[in-house]
Order: sequence, then C-alpha cells, then structure tokens
Amino acid sequence: MRTRTLLPRLLLLAALCVLAAPLLAQSATTQERPEEGLLDALSDAMAEESGFEDRFDAQVWMVDMSARIERFMPDERERMEFLRLMHREARRADLDPQLVLAVIHVESLFDRFALSHAGARGIMQVMPFWKNEIGRPDDNLFDLETNLRYGTTILAYYLDMENGDEVGGLGRYNGSYGQTWYPERVFNAYQARYMLNR
Repeated sequence: MRTRTLLPRLLLLAALCVLAAPLLAQSATTQERPEEGLLDALSDAMAEESGFEDRFDAQVWMVDMSARIERFMPDERERMEFLRLMHREARRADLDPQLVLAVIHVESLFDRFALSHAGARGIMQVMPFWKNEIGRPDDNLFDLETNLRYGTTILAYYLDMENGDEVGGLGRYNGSYGQTWYPERVFNAYQARYMLNR
C-alpha cells in the first residue's frame, strides 16, 4: 500500500496560509474529455474484487472507524456495510482508507444520495458522464458499491498522475487543480477525524 505522509503537507499548507475563498465545488470528474488512461482504469476497476487481509486487523479498524462516523451514519448495519465496502475499494485502488474517509467527509458528509448543483452523485460525488465514457450507461451512481468503485479509481488515477502529491491529486479530483482550499479541507478532516493513532 502507498504510504502518504500528510503531516508535512498540512504544515506546508498552514505555513503558506493560502486560504482562497472557497469556490463552488466542482467534482474533479467534470473535465470535458477524460484521459484514455483513466477510462481504461475505470473499465478495469468495475470487474475487480478485494478486501481485508487479516480478520483481527479488520475488526479493530471497523470498530474504530465505526465510532468515528456514527453521528453521520447512525444505522449500525448500514455503517458497517459502508466501511467494509469503502475499505475494500480503497485497498483495491491502493489508497489510504482514512484518506478516502476524509474525501467522503468533505464531498458528501456520508450521504449516499447526495446530489450536487453540478450533478455529481453519491457518496464520492461522481459525475454521471463517466458512465457513458466507459460504456456502462446503466450503472447507478447512488449505489454505494458502484460509487465507491468509481470514486476511488478516479482519485487513485489523479494521485498517480501527480506522482503521489496529495495537493495536486485532490485538486484534480475536486476540479480545483492549482488551488489549495479543497486539499486543505480534506487534510483537516483527515487530521481531525480519521488519522490513526490520534
């Protein structure tokens, strides 16, 4: 799994004190014509499966994260199913699951039926044009598993495009590349709520 150290990024962002006035968020998935590599990654991702490797680690992580998001997802069964799916999709995409939780916190506050003014849908706020781009027009972006598969694949692609730089990758995901207000929000959520050993 990639190791991404977020603390240096947080310190750098804090030192810069770049607090650009938040623009209306646009999903990173709003570009006119997506890169061919991302289309291939999304197509391939829709057929993959993976999950936890160690049962004990899974239980510890699930209990810990469940307590952290309980106020946003009060139904325990729904919350545990979400965490299982989200962890699986984060691992499949080689992402830090806690970073994905922070993105979801900022994007939808764990509302699987979230719909933005720009039309982005679901828990990770995926734009519907992706379905046609990869030849899956019938996919339901309000379906939790489908949305997580799209969202984590897109996020991983943009982080790879930025050679692991979280600021650039998160900016691309949100459609605010070159600005720091969105990555700052994700890093703040990560540090305040989802970082392990806090």
